Amino acid sequence: MSELLLAAVSLDVTPPPGHRLDGYSAREGLGLATGTADPLRATMIWLSTADSPGVLWLSLDAIAIGTELAAELSAAAGRAAGIPPECVLVCASHTHSAPSGWTGQIHPVIPASREPSLYSVLVDAVASAPLERRPARASWRSIEVIGVGTNRHRRNGPHDNTAGVLTLHSVADNSLRAVLLDFACHPTTYGPENLLYSADWPGAARTALGADVVVGFLQGAAGDVSPRFTRQGRGAPEVERLGGLLAARVIEAMAEPGLDLPSVAPTIRRTTVSLKVRDLPSPADLKAIVTTAEADLHGGPDDPAQRITQTRLDGARGQALMAAANLPPTLDLPVSVVLLGDVAWVHLPVELFASHGCYLQAESPHPTTRVIGYTDGYYGYVVDPDAAHHGTYEALITYFDQPTTQHLLTTATNLLSASPPQ
Repeated sequence: MSELLLAAVSLDVTPPPGHRLDGYSAREGLGLATGTADPLRATMIWLSTADSPGVLWLSLDAIAIGTELAAELSAAAGRAAGIPPECVLVCASHTHSAPSGWTGQIHPVIPASREPSLYSVLVDAVASAPLERRPARASWRSIEVIGVGTNRHRRNGPHDNTAGVLTLHSVADNSLRAVLLDFACHPTTYGPENLLYSADWPGAARTALGADVVVGFLQGAAGDVSPRFTRQGRGAPEVERLGGLLAARVIEAMAEPGLDLPSVAPTIRRTTVSLKVRDLPSPADLKAIVTTAEADLHGGPDDPAQRITQTRLDGARGQALMAAANLPPTLDLPVSVVLLGDVAWVHLPVELFASHGCYLQAESPHPTTRVIGYTDGYYGYVVDPDAAHHGTYEALITYFDQPTTQHLLTTATNLLSASPPQ
């Protein structure tokens, strides 16, 4: 009879101050970090059995995981666990208060460079992480969470407001050892004026769940979801409030019996899809789009309508930068599916819209499907037809048109539906 084994560790990987923060094109000056509001973490949750390497989730408080960093970290985690790097998923929380130097430039909108002094330290920390496996039992819960985020274009727009909660208890004493938590919402409580490292509300939720529990956070289909309509401020108290809301609901869910999952190693399926980069507007059209967006700008910086207008202007300018960047004709995207009992996690290296998450869940043959973005690379936003029609910020800077986006979703659906290996 197989026995599920768990190794879990959370590492403080906060860099020293003086490095550029990522996430906001509106940051003034060099955007160099002046200190730390709360620690940035690399969290490893590895589920396996004695005869199977299983799956290791490595979640990092970062804006994104570039292709190079994903390869370096999956190899490092594989060395720490003694498993093939193909069994490792590297996932970013998408906090906008982490250094750009880990990944470098993720999009022409925000120029950046990789900093060896940063990513080498991070990779070494992961490679030397203590991963002691112990018998564990797994159970599943999901819970509705209201008040952390909404659709950021319209308050009542699409948003999956459920959190997925995988709990992992020790067989020896029934203590809670680890939680793998997923939720969909941009970690953008801190704004572009912030110059402190922060995991934002996912970090606050981790802290509220308890110092003795390793909490890995997976970011969901959050491309068009944020705290824009829910946040009541921009500082540390609001970070703690939003993180506390999520943690409180998770604690409520854990107080009730969950769905017991089988004592087997999770399995992973992988594929790569080649996607055509969309044709960009002509130089004259690009200029006209920027001019129109500039004319629409009005209001105060914290007004939600103003934020929408400002981001549309950022998108118009970003689209012009894309046109000047000599983009490749195609991009190769990794797609992965993890299965454990009735639960499936589909991982993609993009910022999915909420409607895409709903589509993948509806098309999945599995009783429970969680849709995770920002994994094993970063290829920007994929947008839905409504955003494409209205020319939103995300639609202006996406690499992909609507037929190509559908091809990506179909690839993910097919991987979810694939027959298990014999």
